[in-house]
Amino acid sequence: MDGLGRGACDLIENAEVVFGGVRHLALAAPLIRSESKPWPSPFSLAPAEVVALRGRRVCVLASGDPFFYGVGATLAAHVAADEMWVVPATSAFSLAAARMGWPLPDTTIVSVHGRALDRIRPHLHPGARILALTSDAEGPSALARLLTEGGFGASQMTVLEALGGSRERIRSAPAQEFSLRDIAALNTVALEVAAAPGARILGFAPGLDDDLFEHDGQISKSEIRALTLAALRPQHGELLWDVGAGSGSVGIEWLLAHGSLHAIAIEADEARAARAARNAAAFGVPHLDVRQGRAPQALVGLPTPDVVFIGGGGSGDGVFDTCLEALKPGGRLVANAVTLETESELIMRHSTLGGKLIRVSVSRADGVGAKTGWRPAMPVTQWSWEKL
Repeated sequence: MDGLGRGACDLIENAEVVFGGVRHLALAAPLIRSESKPWPSPFSLAPAEVVALRGRRVCVLASGDPFFYGVGATLAAHVAADEMWVVPATSAFSLAAARMGWPLPDTTIVSVHGRALDRIRPHLHPGARILALTSDAEGPSALARLLTEGGFGASQMTVLEALGGSRERIRSAPAQEFSLRDIAALNTVALEVAAAPGARILGFAPGLDDDLFEHDGQISKSEIRALTLAALRPQHGELLWDVGAGSGSVGIEWLLAHGSLHAIAIEADEARAARAARNAAAFGVPHLDVRQGRAPQALVGLPTPDVVFIGGGGSGDGVFDTCLEALKPGGRLVANAVTLETESELIMRHSTLGGKLIRVSVSRADGVGAKTGWRPAMPVTQWSWEKL
């Protein structure tokens, strides 16, 4: 309570109902004069309980800044800003940056609290500084294993525990030698990334190397994938349907383009769908929504897409009509064809609907006996179209 100002204390004392985690309610108990309500399980039920008390004096307890990966952001989806009075405190990230002497604008901020640890993978670049908020006492050890397995074992990890409290403690170790024990459940990890030769570094540009993906040959090759992402033109908050996802490479690179994006990957083959999900985790976008099923039947009932990509294996009967109908006004569709049959479909669609039609051929240098020659890949015809 020593960290609370007089105004915050007054809000707690005058509340008719006080919500919070068990830990928070215990800390504030001397100030609470009315009903205490611990958060329900699952937490997704919490907003409804708060909103049900509209019109009464309700106080919600949170640590740090409640709008920095906190409960404030959750409640704001249900309660208007003019119905709330928010008293933020210093976030764990700000405290950690202060202890490390790191300027926050030059530091990557990642929360893996209640989220998959894989989400840190896209940020692992040599020289990067990362502040990661973990879920529990086991979080730093799990992060050390992920780093070491990915070729980042030389990265320096600093575990900052119980920041701002009487039990604050700061300890450091390289990821590959990490052996810290008795770590407090409330911890943040400061990470100085170092990469060994061959480390799995995910570049910022589209068209990541094919060898980074697990695949059986059913993959949009890196050069074609880069052109495809350019044609898809990801924009803030958009949802992509990746129809005929194969290895999931297009949906994965779509999600890597920006944290606000969403994607559903539709794949008929069960083994390929499972492979796409594994790839998504390995690329740090485990939130790729992989649906195993055959289009167009598997498209029924999906959230309305802003953008659709139809790969070479996703162009069965009725797929184009279903996707064109599902698109929002202003939505975009991009389709790639490698077979003459699908190419004919794209040529027909272009002649009736317009859009842009291109044909791309890529050759790669390869061995020809004892010498080197060009080995052409199958040419790809691409149709891109915007719905008016």
